[in-house]
Amino acid sequence: MPDASEALATDARQVAVMTVLTLLAGAVDAVSFLTMGDVFCSLVTGNVLFLSFALAGEGAVPVARPAIAIGAFLAGAASAAVVLKWLAERGRAWFQAGLVSEAVLLVGAGALTLWQHGTEAAADAGSDHGVVALVALAMGVRTSTVLRVHVPGMPTLLSQIAITELINDVLKRPRAALLGMSPRQRLARTRWTATAGGIFVGGVLGTLLLVPLGTGRALLVIAAVVLLLAAATLAVPRPGEATGQDLKGP
Repeated sequence: MPDASEALATDARQVAVMTVLTLLAGAVDAVSFLTMGDVFCSLVTGNVLFLSFALAGEGAVPVARPAIAIGAFLAGAASAAVVLKWLAERGRAWFQAGLVSEAVLLVGAGALTLWQHGTEAAADAGSDHGVVALVALAMGVRTSTVLRVHVPGMPTLLSQIAITELINDVLKRPRAALLGMSPRQRLARTRWTATAGGIFVGGVLGTLLLVPLGTGRALLVIAAVVLLLAAATLAVPRPGEATGQDLKGP
């Protein structure tokens, strides 16, 4: 049975992996919103609102773009839920399979953009519904992947719940940071802070570093980071896990 140090190491590993994925989600939405025509490929709530505005006849966003993003996201989430469950039941490396699937879809979206528009600033890619669909499909796969991991407070794609939880906890125990927190409280606050900050920092990095590259190259960079993360989680066994076994989660 794993000892306390092994459990803490596993928790720290999970937070690190989920934080990277949260950063990437912020970067994806920066790239999608700023270069693909006012659409969020990770933040489904934004697309639902865009679709409602378009159906009501207000705003400059057409119906097709948010509708495609929502549909593709749902398709990715549903298909990944089925496939990952099948892999998990057979003891396969389902977490890495989810990340690789996400990366492959992002590579496809990046390659499609480069083929159609070259390396130009991807404002021209806003009309490419195929690119929007592939990126949203990838983010749907991400949703089912992290849902199966189920790290509390770290959904990687949205931050409002984490921000609310953090505020409530600080108000409930305002002096905890000075008087000391239990490992459980510290872990919870770390998760909430990483989620809230990760989306923000990912958006900033995406805007400053990736958007200038154009849609195609930016998506390829994000896909490469996802693949590196999948390889890293597979190569380093969890504490207490025998080397050579399939890694079930981060």
